[in-house]
Amino acid sequence: MIEWAYIGGGAAVGLIVGLTGVGGGSLMTPLLIYGFGVQPHLAVGTDLLFAALTKSAGAVSFARHRLVPWRVVAQLTGGGVAGAGLMLLALAQVGTAHPAVHAAMKVTLGIMLWLTAAATLYKVVRAGWWWRSTATGSRAVVHADVPEAEQQRPRWRWAPLALGTLIGALVTLTSVGAGAIGVAVLMLLYPHLPLARLVAADVTYAVPLTLVAGLGHASLGSVDWGLLGWLLTGSLPGIWLGSRLVQWAPVALVRSLLSLLLTWVGFKLVLA
Repeated sequence: MIEWAYIGGGAAVGLIVGLTGVGGGSLMTPLLIYGFGVQPHLAVGTDLLFAALTKSAGAVSFARHRLVPWRVVAQLTGGGVAGAGLMLLALAQVGTAHPAVHAAMKVTLGIMLWLTAAATLYKVVRAGWWWRSTATGSRAVVHADVPEAEQQRPRWRWAPLALGTLIGALVTLTSVGAGAIGVAVLMLLYPHLPLARLVAADVTYAVPLTLVAGLGHASLGSVDWGLLGWLLTGSLPGIWLGSRLVQWAPVALVRSLLSLLLTWVGFKLVLA
């Protein structure tokens, strides 16, 4: 019977991801810990491979539409994989099931959920600003006249490696950070890159990052393969349905409510 609960949980997370674009890690990992009583290290490791498999479909779709800025992806992937490797080495030394590691995972996950909630709410505000700007004819959001090379040039040359390494380490520890937070970082680093290409870059570089981190966790015994299979069984149709309902759903309202939920769960994790 518990298998149907996993499938239902995966479907619910997939539906919300399809509707809002909010990263599944910020939803799935807390659900596994508090909803199903999964140990934090197993929740993180399983969710990382879950993310790698679900995001790969999105990356392929973006690549087919030629939206992926590959230079940006390469810059972030180098730092992300390095950060994941460093965090995996630290986890291997201490042990993923160690109480101190569990405590660090929960506190850091709670902080990451706060940041994700803020980034999600910012998307709502930015979307309203974008609509008003385009409605009045403003060219503030138009990037077509910016050369391709300039679009993919970071604001600071050192930043993609440094921030990519930080995100890679945090994603490996919590499974959260490559979604809404990743897009916010990309907006900061690549101000001339159109929003669609920012999202494409974020989804695409997250695939090798979560795959490396997830396989690293698997080598440490931190992946529940059966649980992963049941979650995917529910999430894939959930994402498909959500992506088709998004044009009718009140996305701004859903994102606002979701940011409140993530904030509350963040407090629960940090103060537990």
